[in-house]
Amino acid sequence: MKKKKKLYEGRSKKIYALSDSDLLIQEFKDEVIGSEGSKTQIIKGKGTINKDISAFLFEYLEGFNIPTHYIKNPGGRDMLIKRLEMIPVEVVIHNIAAGGFCERYGLEQGKELISPVLEFYLKDNQRHNPMINQTHIIAFQLAAMDEVRMIERMTSKINAVLKSFFLRRNFKLIDFRIEYGHFKNKIVLGDEISLDTCQLWDISNETKTGGDFVLAATESAYEKIKERIFQ
Repeated sequence: MKKKKKLYEGRSKKIYALSDSDLLIQEFKDEVIGSEGSKTQIIKGKGTINKDISAFLFEYLEGFNIPTHYIKNPGGRDMLIKRLEMIPVEVVIHNIAAGGFCERYGLEQGKELISPVLEFYLKDNQRHNPMINQTHIIAFQLAAMDEVRMIERMTSKINAVLKSFFLRRNFKLIDFRIEYGHFKNKIVLGDEISLDTCQLWDISNETKTGGDFVLAATESAYEKIKERIFQ
């Protein structure tokens, strides 16, 4: 499973080609970058922990008939995945008002929403990933209407499964972001589900992940949450 050409590098991952054109290696980085790129640091072990959490949660979701790009966890910071044609849309779910969501809508921090709020964002760093809706996605030919509806249904199911999963581990799932792609004409969950993409609140002591946690965390903090998740 020798890595070939590097195809992509983002804030938290690098993607490498393999000899099998249907497969890729997703390498998780120890690097932490602030939302505006202003803060950068290295948390030793972060990449491996996030990769292990992602692999664990992808396997868990597969058990609920949610198709993902995950194939294998070979160790280290690498994950073997299916090669997707990514849909350039980030999908965000809010279960509890927090952070920028409160500022945007004038809501009280920690307010539980009557129903989850689903948002779409265009994957375009140069334009700061603007929020879009279904009609943008259709008009820009990013996905067809039936695919958008499929993504909404899958995201709703993923949210229900993960909320229950984390609640049993004494965490509230505040919000999370995910991405989808096509694999052989099928919509598949891609990217990652990790402490970099989920915001969790510890019910027992209100410790929060996401945002400032990610920028200030240590390997030990990541490891403790991983142990809770793996229970």
